[in-house]
Amino acid sequence: MPGEIFVAVQGAGDQTEHLMDRGKKENQFITNKNSKIYMDLKDIIREHVLSFLPAKSLSRFRAVCRDWKLQISTPFFAHNQSNGFHEISGFFCQSGSNPPSFISLDPAAYGVPDPSLKFLPEPVDIRTSSNGLLCCQGLRGLNAYYICNPVTKQWKMLPKPNASHGSDPALVLIFEPSVLNFVADYKLICAFPSVDFDNGYEFEIYSSREGVWKVFGEIYFGNKKLLPRSGVHVNGIIYWQATDGGIVVFDLVMERTQLLYGDYDSYNGYRSGTLGMMNGKLCLTKVHQPGLVVLVLSNAYKNTMQMRSNVKTWEQKHQICLSSSVLSGAASNDPNGRNVLFAGGNIILVRSGGKLYSYDMKTKAVQCLLDELDQGARAVAYVNSLVEI
Repeated sequence: MPGEIFVAVQGAGDQTEHLMDRGKKENQFITNKNSKIYMDLKDIIREHVLSFLPAKSLSRFRAVCRDWKLQISTPFFAHNQSNGFHEISGFFCQSGSNPPSFISLDPAAYGVPDPSLKFLPEPVDIRTSSNGLLCCQGLRGLNAYYICNPVTKQWKMLPKPNASHGSDPALVLIFEPSVLNFVADYKLICAFPSVDFDNGYEFEIYSSREGVWKVFGEIYFGNKKLLPRSGVHVNGIIYWQATDGGIVVFDLVMERTQLLYGDYDSYNGYRSGTLGMMNGKLCLTKVHQPGLVVLVLSNAYKNTMQMRSNVKTWEQKHQICLSSSVLSGAASNDPNGRNVLFAGGNIILVRSGGKLYSYDMKTKAVQCLLDELDQGARAVAYVNSLVEI
């Protein structure tokens, strides 16, 4: 968080402004004697702190002074900010074909100007996200894919795929900011049922650098049905949950597939939970009274080892205790992790009793984000970034 960089800035919001005002008053006597000391501090903040703050806070800080406004408005600053700020800022929620809404983890610091995404040319369904970019699918005509940044309202419609992805495509967006790329270099991968092979899945990728779709030669055969919105990318490998608790794996570099299984429970069998990435590793999070359990993938190749091996596929990393009032509506018998809507970074999003809660693994704080959440509501995590498309 930005606060770790600049005097424990909380939420990159009012606390930063308070410290700036206090700094001006406390240093007034010093700056009268030597204005260069104060100017150096201001320049340090402008050059080395602002780029670690979220987009909504930066929009407010434009009013601090002319220099800050000019600095924040440059494409070079937007590039630096997209590389410096990666915190989960909130979630786009959507039910059915209704317009999306944005739920901020800190309304003072994180936000977007148009949560319903009306700047896009048609109503959309938000499919997936990555580091400040959203992938949406149009609800009319060709059901086109759009990549957009809801802060800057920049968007791009992707060309039509070579293959038919079906009515509910299993998409994963990959955008990893780099200091060498001033324009977002992203990839969109879709796993779709094969029309040529029964019980098979094929994979197609769009690269923004090449501007075209490409169907991989690899086909997964396994009689599995993927959960469309379950895909997670970790270190060049994509993981999708299957309805029976399995996890279909696709290696983008090797262009190979394999099958993993979720954590085994003697009562419920394989329980896949909700997939996510924490500290650069694939994690699996599920409700387990009296709280949550987070497991980390420790060995993806257990199925190739000798029988009765003690090596486990998953290792428990965190046991999180939550109050009964939070989990009163979240059943522990939740094999597909439907009550855990998101788990990644430091944030876990849980649906319980019609309410929506977030749990911060760093601060251990529980926050009720919504008092009423539709049963079929979908949540897509979002990073408040200025990334240019």
